[in-house]
Amino acid sequence: MEPRTGPNSAATHPSIWITLRHRGFRHLWLASGLYFVANAMQTMAASWLMVELTGSSFLAALVQTAVFMPMFVLSLPAGVLADTTDRRRLIVVALLMQAAVVVALALLLMAGWAGPGTLLTFTFIAGCCTAMLSPAWNSALGEVLPRDELPQAIIAISIAYNGARAIGPALAGLVYGLATGWGGKQVGGGTVFALAVGGTLVMAAVIHHHPPRPHPPSRLPPERLWGGTLAGLRYAWHSHMILAQLVRTAAYSAAGSALWALLPVIGQQRLSLGAEGFGLMMACLGAGAVGVGLVIGRVRQRLGLERLVTVCCVVFASAMAVAALSRWALPVYLALVAGGAAWMSVMSTFNTATQTSAPPWVRSRATAMHVLSALGSFALGSAFWGALAGLVGLQLALCAAAVLMLANLLLAQRFPLRMGGLHEVTQAPFEDLLVTDQPDPQAGPVSVEVSYRIRPEDAEQFLAEVGLLKAPRQRDGASLWRIYRDLDDPTRYVERFLITRWADYLHQRARATVADQAIEARLRALVLPGEPVVMQHYIAER
Repeated sequence: MEPRTGPNSAATHPSIWITLRHRGFRHLWLASGLYFVANAMQTMAASWLMVELTGSSFLAALVQTAVFMPMFVLSLPAGVLADTTDRRRLIVVALLMQAAVVVALALLLMAGWAGPGTLLTFTFIAGCCTAMLSPAWNSALGEVLPRDELPQAIIAISIAYNGARAIGPALAGLVYGLATGWGGKQVGGGTVFALAVGGTLVMAAVIHHHPPRPHPPSRLPPERLWGGTLAGLRYAWHSHMILAQLVRTAAYSAAGSALWALLPVIGQQRLSLGAEGFGLMMACLGAGAVGVGLVIGRVRQRLGLERLVTVCCVVFASAMAVAALSRWALPVYLALVAGGAAWMSVMSTFNTATQTSAPPWVRSRATAMHVLSALGSFALGSAFWGALAGLVGLQLALCAAAVLMLANLLLAQRFPLRMGGLHEVTQAPFEDLLVTDQPDPQAGPVSVEVSYRIRPEDAEQFLAEVGLLKAPRQRDGASLWRIYRDLDDPTRYVERFLITRWADYLHQRARATVADQAIEARLRALVLPGEPVVMQHYIAER
């Protein structure tokens, strides 16, 4: 189901405020802001408590890994579930489970029964809950708005997320400090976790009252979890736009994770700060992101995607270098504001490019793969930079990350960024396929042949046009694609592709876009007058 298109275009109205006139989106935005604050409070409390309990750079960095590694493992299966099941139930159940986990951790900490291992384990379980709900929640947001307002909606959500990074850690640092003075470190951490549960419960209540649209009824066989996962991966691999965005996202996140993961160590070892100072450092990153979010739409229009990413890579690398070399807090605070602005600008651009380049049937999976690329590489990068800091020192690790961030600019040549057009993501109408012997949906493999008769003088143009069908055929389900020339008839060409199951072939037919049909129309224009385009289907028997 494609979001409706309104009269205002993203190019004409780059401001985020236009999205807040939609009541459903406004409620979801406010609830998500509270949820993000709750998660930011939990992450800050877990990171700082780990530093105080162990003094280990590696274990402190592992907190970020525990928060984000579930995204790497569960995002794609969660995306399949979001595309194929009841999204409201999926989101609400995950939120309630997360609330229960956080309450249990708070009680264990207050009782003095939770050490570093318990802290990491419960943080990981809470991260699993977030991973399961994220694709369904992200795809639901785009349905309450016109498609041309989706970039502004993503910016608005990014502002809420990064505003939470400013408010949440500062609030958590204040609560942590007060509660620690009353009952000790673990009581301080437990108090923060207990307060954070409220944001999770508010989010569950709002989703219950503003549920995502149900999936439209379909006559096609339902997708299974494993098959749907493979379909999402296949789509990303054969869609040049999506693949470029995912590669760039993973590379940027892996390099930039060094600053986020090592921030508590920077605060304690380089700047000699307490919990309140660490909360202020996190707040600087969030404040920079919120500030740039108010103008990023206009900046993106003026600079373009690639130039914006280039500028932000340089800014974020510079912020890491300042954090590595300065022992004075003020330059670090200023660098973190700039770094937060750069981080939000790039990540919201990648997210927008991915969501606008995926058709409805795979949008949750595309969102999940963006999350997987961003947070999976973030989790792995956090562990790597934490281990490297333990081996070579904090300064060298951050400087190495800054160099890697600049090296990411080389990816622009091989993986250029582009946002998909409406015709590239709009699914075209399709007719039911009538065959004499309707096979079982699980039967296969299926071989499909499409034959064309072409004038010899049009052969070169035909081959160029039909070659454009390879990526869409494989993207939507084909495992093998070839074009053949008939040796007995020089005017006849046969397109042949294989699909694993009959059900997968029916899904492939339904996934064709308006852009794909335009290619087929140009091919039909090259066919000899009076000659039909013949399609034949074969099912494997042995």
